[in-house]
Amino acid sequence: MIIARILSVLAAIFLVSAFAVASIWPPDMQLKTLVAMADPNFVPAFQSFVTGNLPPWAWTDLAWPLLQRPAWLLPTAIGLILFGGAISLSGPKGSRTRPRRWRG
Repeated sequence: MIIARILSVLAAIFLVSAFAVASIWPPDMQLKTLVAMADPNFVPAFQSFVTGNLPPWAWTDLAWPLLQRPAWLLPTAIGLILFGGAISLSGPKGSRTRPRRWRG
């Protein structure tokens, strides 16, 4: 299926990017630090967006702990989820023809 191939390509992109992040920067670098290197205003803007538009627990229980994890963890998790989806949608392996039955 074409969807399985798309998911497998996306999974490969995310897994390679996770390896690149872990190789280029220190493996224990937090995601918020990496994002702040690219855009120093992102974390405060993201916090105001989350606290303004989502329930209060979304920042304290979801977003903030995610930003404190190692930077390579998020693309790895997304890549593994996409890989699982690609495997699930790829269907059964083997011949596409009807199996022969033994006549006895």
